[in-house]
Amino acid sequence: MKTRFAGAVPILLFLAGTALSAQEPSTREMNLLGWQEFAGLVPERVETVLIPTGTLEAHGVLPNGSDNLAPEAMARELAPRLDALIAPTLNYGVTGSLDAFPGTFSVTAETYEALMEEILTGLARNGFLNLVIVNGHGGPQTAILTRVAERVGRAEGVRTLVTNWWSATSDLTFEVFGEDGGHAGNNESAYVQAVAPEHVHPDRYDPDMASARRPGVTPFPFPSSIVLYQDGQGYPDFDPEDAATYYAAVNDRMAELITETIRRWDLAGLMR
Repeated sequence: MKTRFAGAVPILLFLAGTALSAQEPSTREMNLLGWQEFAGLVPERVETVLIPTGTLEAHGVLPNGSDNLAPEAMARELAPRLDALIAPTLNYGVTGSLDAFPGTFSVTAETYEALMEEILTGLARNGFLNLVIVNGHGGPQTAILTRVAERVGRAEGVRTLVTNWWSATSDLTFEVFGEDGGHAGNNESAYVQAVAPEHVHPDRYDPDMASARRPGVTPFPFPSSIVLYQDGQGYPDFDPEDAATYYAAVNDRMAELITETIRRWDLAGLMR
């Protein structure tokens, strides 16, 4: 009886997986998928996973979690276009010189690097071929993600891509706003306003909350929670039309960039 039952399990799982893989996923979010549906999707039906990463830090009059909210929203927009699943967001990151502001949180670079390596390795071993990090926070975190992604890609025989949306779409900031952006500046404020307008507070805004970093002067903590890329440019405007335009343009650009990278990987037959 035990032997018959044990032999039947793989057959039942195979049949269940075949049926499930023929359907659209009930959700794109791994948090909400059951193991049976996941087994029917990955890797036979879905090869790509999006991993949102960010941190908790001061963002002017935006939520402290803006670096998490933006990549999460982006991943939800992109997943159906890329036929991808979405991994749970890693909400804690390596914050840097804003970590003295209330509600800001940081982990050490060593802790972050070790955890990211475990997460990416686990996703690779679950069957994903394309591991796409949708990163919402810059500074040293970007270098860590790039280093870990390459290491895991090589070790596990998978394809990895680290994306920093504000850099990849910097030309769109000029197109929409006519000038450069900033941390919690016009570009990030617009994107987060499109995502969570009820948590953006223009009534609390004062232009003196914003400043640019200056060569030869390195304060700690940095005294402004809005950090302009260029002096005199990037102040948020909180205009709903600009927010909607920018949000759509950024998502379209990011979908194009990721799609094109995967197309070229496939064209070259890499890691197949």
